[in-house]
Amino acid sequence: MLEDIVAIIHQWVSIDVLIGLTVASIIGFIASLVAIPWILIRLPSDYFDVRIPRYWMKEHHPILRIIGLIVKNLVGFVFLIAGFMMLFLPGQGLLTMLIGISLLDFPNKRKLEAKIIGKPPLLNIINAMRHKFNKPPLTLSPPSEKQSSL
Repeated sequence: MLEDIVAIIHQWVSIDVLIGLTVASIIGFIASLVAIPWILIRLPSDYFDVRIPRYWMKEHHPILRIIGLIVKNLVGFVFLIAGFMMLFLPGQGLLTMLIGISLLDFPNKRKLEAKIIGKPPLLNIINAMRHKFNKPPLTLSPPSEKQSSL
């Protein structure tokens, strides 16, 4: 049975590509173990509080700001796709997707981030990680009546 599956996969994808994907998966897994905590520890404690406005590269030249926004969104898209793939492959899928979402620009992004990060298991993991590095816990805005009825 396993040999049949390997034979079918080998018809579509060469062994070299499979080895490359395996190596990329291992590198991505190790990189996510280092990068995701590093990013989450360095975030300001009020980063996900929707009451606090966030401006990115506000003080920079408009052309530099546009280039920066394009690069930031491309990196965010890569993180989002990598996080989605990590749901099925080794890695920290949800945290990687959260980083990707926070780098992307789209309507109601801040509300989506707050909803994702507001899940107690995820928030507890992140705050425990931040506590180990003597960083204050993440703060979220209290849910409004409209949000709590959803």
